[in-house]
Amino acid sequence: MNVLIIGSGGREHAFAWKLAKSKKVDQLFIAPGNAGTSAVGTNLSIGVNDFEEIKKAVLAHQIKMVVVGPEDPLVNGIRDFFEDDSEISDVAIIGPNAMGAKLEGSKEFSKEFMMRHNIPTAKYASFTKDNIDEGYDFLESLNPPYVLKADGLAAGKGVLILEHLSIAKLELEAMLANAKFGIASKKVVIEEFLTGIELSVFVLTDGKSYKILPEAKDYKRIEEGDIGLNTGGMGAISPVPFANGEFLKKVEEQVVIPTVNGLQKEGFDYKGFIFIGLMNQDGEPQVVEYNVRMGDPETEAVIPRIKSDLMDLFEGVANQTLSEKEFEIDDRTATTVVMVSGGYPEEYEKGKVVSGLDDTDAIVFHSGTKSENGNVVTNGGRVFAVTGMATKQKDALKSAYKNVRKIKFDKVNYRTDIGFDLT
Repeated sequence: MNVLIIGSGGREHAFAWKLAKSKKVDQLFIAPGNAGTSAVGTNLSIGVNDFEEIKKAVLAHQIKMVVVGPEDPLVNGIRDFFEDDSEISDVAIIGPNAMGAKLEGSKEFSKEFMMRHNIPTAKYASFTKDNIDEGYDFLESLNPPYVLKADGLAAGKGVLILEHLSIAKLELEAMLANAKFGIASKKVVIEEFLTGIELSVFVLTDGKSYKILPEAKDYKRIEEGDIGLNTGGMGAISPVPFANGEFLKKVEEQVVIPTVNGLQKEGFDYKGFIFIGLMNQDGEPQVVEYNVRMGDPETEAVIPRIKSDLMDLFEGVANQTLSEKEFEIDDRTATTVVMVSGGYPEEYEKGKVVSGLDDTDAIVFHSGTKSENGNVVTNGGRVFAVTGMATKQKDALKSAYKNVRKIKFDKVNYRTDIGFDLT
């Protein structure tokens, strides 16, 4: 079968790396891909939201399955686009339709879904500029810190955690009255702050049955000690030591099963990933958010731990036979360290020539690269995700960092303390 992966980051390179190992995949295409994906498949210069060009590529290359990496095309209805077009309606799409994608596309929608299905989550309320005064009152009813979330997609920047009530009120005004995050903050969800340790649980579902993938913990802050500006992710570890069998059983019973059952009851045609952001609050799971795709850089730690044929699992999703598929997980720990451009997550330069890739012996996933004049050059804020694997976490980290030090480009930056809080 010919397969197309939509996206250009480390998550998509991880998918491509894994799918390229499957005997069930004939030709692999990635749109638009990066310098890393070009080594395992064929890159197509098509934007992730250019549905008409994607259709042309699907027909031209006889593609029978499309794996959607990022959230934007899902929220924008790529699955609906395929299903509504008789020329491509038989192509399998790994990812939910636009209605299912609202679990990520609207914070209010996802919170209401959790409430309807008794899924544990923080107390919340939603506000627009028309009832902003009620929003101020709600903030006054909470204890700090205060959590403000733009209802819509805001490129990972729409969540604010603030220590002071006065600043929280000013930010609420900036989001609602002054469109700080554009249309995404036309509505704002204010939440009670959850304490505990965060982790991510990933589910693959065909709409009826599900497989729980390896869990992971990512590190969002740019600086050592997990401080500083938020980023798209500076590293990840799987498995998560504190997520023992008892806790994960609670996650399955209290969160995963009610979520999958809720999607069925409400008539969602949901075939794809559910990324559940969780807080372990004194041994009890609380849902922070849903995403409708795999996380990045968690994918780069999770996918290498899946021993089963990923294409076989995707066929199970498409045909709703996922329950019949073998699913085996590698017991080893995978640790991922992200290498970023100097200045990221603020202003940074692109086009820096990379060296040392041929000297590595860990798994190197490209996040923001392209090929230029025979060289690999930087083409994004996050450039590489280097994954080491070993029986012990410390040895996996040792492998990852040993290989990070081999890869060179001007103004490279990375955290040296990934996993510091789990030892």
